[in-house]
Amino acid sequence: MTSDVWLPLPADEIEGLPDSLDYRFWDGGDSYPADPARCALYVVPYLSGPQVSTRPLAEMTSLRLVQTLSAGVDNVTPALGLLAPGVRLCNAKGVHEASTAELALTLTLASLRGVPGFVRAQDRGEWRSGFHEALADKSVLIVGHGSIGAAIEDRLTPFECARVIRVARSARTTERGAVHAFTELPALLPEADVVILSTPLTEATRGLVDAAFLAGMKDGALLVNVARGAVVDTEALLAELESGRIRAALDVTDPEPLPSGHPLWHAPGVLVSPHVGGPTSAFLPRAKRLLVEQLTRFAAGEEPLNVVLTTGA
Repeated sequence: MTSDVWLPLPADEIEGLPDSLDYRFWDGGDSYPADPARCALYVVPYLSGPQVSTRPLAEMTSLRLVQTLSAGVDNVTPALGLLAPGVRLCNAKGVHEASTAELALTLTLASLRGVPGFVRAQDRGEWRSGFHEALADKSVLIVGHGSIGAAIEDRLTPFECARVIRVARSARTTERGAVHAFTELPALLPEADVVILSTPLTEATRGLVDAAFLAGMKDGALLVNVARGAVVDTEALLAELESGRIRAALDVTDPEPLPSGHPLWHAPGVLVSPHVGGPTSAFLPRAKRLLVEQLTRFAAGEEPLNVVLTTGA
């Protein structure tokens, strides 16, 4: 049985990898490092688009596991039909929580406190004082209370929020408290001053934030998206932003990258960051720890971590 592993990082830069596997370095370049048919475990190059990340899949006839280095797997799921049954798809749970949660708080605080306006005033050499909103005493609704949503809640704790409302695909009870189902959103949205999106992109969440969702948000509320751009209906969001009824802070957009001249760039009350929730100094050490653990399990024939789905199941 083949033991080829394709890594987007040089194996000699990852301390602790098992010696029993054959490592091939491929970061999405034009040339493959070896015969794709011999690849047993494929680690998808980070920040590569779907065309790059899925390009070798059809030829990977010995593949047993696909490991992404992103929390979402939407960049590879459309091509899973190319694979034989029984291939495990695993995400990078544990790698991006810290960075993405930090950015969610950064965007929230920057928007509430008017930081974009301060930066523009600084560019003009203007001193602009005045009152701005605090995160303290606000009700925050987290849509997508998985590991990233929980990390966001951890970072909200010191800010004296009035309430944190948790929403996920299905209702459950956790040590933190109740997690509500998506179906309860119409009743919960009017209670939230800040709505943070951290849900994966699936067929159930694509377009989740549509005109009805946005209309349910209270006047003056802030929408923060650190999930995926396609979770939000861009045209519906633009309509609400242009009216001035709500504000938004977006790390992800639809389309993405956001083209020059797109109305989102200049819509009132919007802050845009260029999908930087994951790529920080926190990424590499956590990604390496995950790869060492996952490959050690793979070499030992143990169950992998973070299985999202199995092809053909």
